[in-house]
Amino acid sequence: MASEQERQQARKGRIAALVIAGAMVLWLALQWVGQQMDWPARYAFLIDFAALAALIWALVVSVQIWRARRDDNANGQG
Repeated sequence: MASEQERQQARKGRIAALVIAGAMVLWLALQWVGQQMDWPARYAFLIDFAALAALIWALVVSVQIWRARRDDNANGQG
């Protein structure tokens, strides 16, 4: 049976994966819509920066999960 900490790490991992997938789908869709509707380039940059922010957040969460699991294994809990 998984411990509470392992369940929390798994939940964080699922959220990070959903953020990555959602950010990419939304980024692609908004880029396409912007091109079709002839939006100014500044909107494209805004969409790009929002996608980058989501990916950076997901990277930070992924590193936190990795470090927590590494520390658990080093302490003999894995």
